[in-house]
Order: sequence, then C-alpha cells, then structure tokens
Amino acid sequence: MTMRLSPYLMMNGNAKEAIQFYEKALDAKVLFNQTFGEMPENPEFPLPEEAKDLVAHAMLKVGETDFMFSDTFPGQTSQSGDQVTICISINEIEKSKRIFETLSQGGEVKMPLQEAFFSPAYGIVTDKFGVTFQIYTEVEK
Repeated sequence: MTMRLSPYLMMNGNAKEAIQFYEKALDAKVLFNQTFGEMPENPEFPLPEEAKDLVAHAMLKVGETDFMFSDTFPGQTSQSGDQVTICISINEIEKSKRIFETLSQGGEVKMPLQEAFFSPAYGIVTDKFGVTFQIYTEVEK
C-alpha cells in the first residue's frame, strides 16, 4: 500500500497568482493545472460564469513533494489559517474508507467520501482537532 501526505492550499480566487509565485520562489514545476471551466460539465450543477476561470486543481512539484492548489468555489471562502489542508493519497479504496471514517469521529465531514470523475473515492473531512484532510484514492491500475 502506498500513502503520501501533501500540502493543499485553498485560495480565494488567487490560485493562479499563487502558483506563479511559488513556481518562481520554490523553483517548482507545474505538473497539472485545470480550471473549473475545463472540467466535465454536470447538468445537475451548472457552472456559474464567475467560476470558469478559477483553478479547480493544480499540482506543482517542489523537490520530491507534491504541492497542490485550488480556488474555493464561488460562494465559499477560506480564512487565513484554514486554507491549508493535507491531501492523503492512497491506492486502496478500503484503506481510504477506514482513514476517512476514523478522521470523521468527533469531526465534521465537508464532502462525503464518494466516487468522482478523478478518483474512485474522494472526500474532505475536518478532524476533531480542526485539521482538514482531503482523502484522494488513486485509480488502481
């Protein structure tokens, strides 16, 4: 089983600027960058015009570390102090479920662990200590 922890910054509409800044400051390499407008459309949840150019997900490589970014969706905000989350990348769905359920005890589920177009099991939970984790299950190959 493989597991990694990666810092994930949730930005308030300035993720593109932050990516450029950290790319220069940390000699980072952009591995992936996708806006909400570039994601597959979901007819049940039409995308607001103001969200189309916001960063849905980006990944930079800083040395050996993945450094991830996203803008908050319109209507949501992050405050200084809660914009940094920890992304746990796992390649086993059952392990993802167990970790998510354990972190949920006494905490708050922000997004239930569920299948997404980019992961067979993805969810967001803030644990009882106020630390927010994103559980990302990598597609098993």
